[in-house]
Amino acid sequence: MRLAVPHYLIDRTRALLVQTLLRLGEPERAEQVLAELGEPDRERGEIRIAVAAPRLANGDPRAAISALGPVLDGSAPMAYRAWQGHAFLLEAVARDALGDSDAAASSLEHALDLVEPNGALSPFLLTPAPALLARHARHRTTHAPLIAEILSLLAGRGLTSPPTGPRPIYEPLSESALRVLRYLPTNLTGPEIAGELYVSRNTIKTHMRNLYAKLGTHRRAEAVTRARALGLLAPRR
Repeated sequence: MRLAVPHYLIDRTRALLVQTLLRLGEPERAEQVLAELGEPDRERGEIRIAVAAPRLANGDPRAAISALGPVLDGSAPMAYRAWQGHAFLLEAVARDALGDSDAAASSLEHALDLVEPNGALSPFLLTPAPALLARHARHRTTHAPLIAEILSLLAGRGLTSPPTGPRPIYEPLSESALRVLRYLPTNLTGPEIAGELYVSRNTIKTHMRNLYAKLGTHRRAEAVTRARALGLLAPRR
């Protein structure tokens, strides 16, 4: 069945497709999607955001800001006004690239103002800017808890991470492995842990080998330190 009029989600879906292709490292396909759009479509706010993203990725922040202009001033038609927060985030990244830190901070604060009421954090996943967010958190902001949540989310999903943050693991630990992990900070030996969990010694050895591999470590103490940094174990008292 064909729609009598264009659905309001079409532009949003196209915009998401472009930005997803960019995140996947396929800028040529993203540009191809944009090239197939007509002029009326290009005037919509969602599409202008999609146009700005590859301009920014290609190192042309001025072109990105130009594309975002009608979205930032509210004149571009948009079906979902909350997307304006993504526009301000892109502008913040562009201004920062141009060396205008004050304008970048102002745009970023505005983006946070727009996304916090409904918790729509997808702009910060599609356009991760952890260094900019971390710097902003150290200055005047009313959104410090939200910034901490975004940075934690980015690090946990492995999209990107703050320069000093721990590298996330990309394969989750099983419940059995987590049970063994909780015993590693103790003084119990492998056989003693096996006795506590009512499993064989070989089972414990297998779990520990898998833990070391997934955590990227080689020794028990290293695994404990890494697990604590990732929040898998409670911090040292």
